Amino acid sequence: MNDYKTLETDRLLIKPTTTNDADLVYKLFNTTHWIRYIGDRKVESIKAAVAYIENSMLPQLKELGYSNYTVIRKSDQRKMGSVGLYDREGVEGIDIGFAFLPEYRKKGYAFEASKRLLQAAFEDFKLKEKKAITKKDNISSQKLIEKLGLKLQGTTGLPNETAEWLLYKIEINAFCTAK
Repeated sequence: MNDYKTLETDRLLIKPTTTNDADLVYKLFNTTHWIRYIGDRKVESIKAAVAYIENSMLPQLKELGYSNYTVIRKSDQRKMGSVGLYDREGVEGIDIGFAFLPEYRKKGYAFEASKRLLQAAFEDFKLKEKKAITKKDNISSQKLIEKLGLKLQGTTGLPNETAEWLLYKIEINAFCTAK
């Protein structure tokens, strides 16, 4: 795993998620916020979290060089949540996502980690645009996505889901002028 880029901010380490992060994935995927706004992934044990990482996160990391990242607070090495760049079925292009354990929300960590990951998407991974999706009633995610500079494009659907999702986008030139 050492071949993959770890990112940093003043307060955070943002490293590719591995099976060593199964405890965080298990906790995060079972929060009410995750289940309501992202969906129930049926990760009902640490063993299931390991399998999810191995089958859903690591293949994209190996193929594209980026995927899901674990966000760690430098001051105490606490794993707080995740950010990621996802090649998601139903979204044309790569989309950015974020989720944090309840005790770490509304402290600026999601913005800080997501902004750094967006920077890496454009500068290191040479992506030309980023997208984001969120449910219509997830106002806090919408505010963060907009604060990151993504603009609402309309709605989209995802495979095997009935809900419509809001679709946002930012292009590299807009990100570079907003920095």
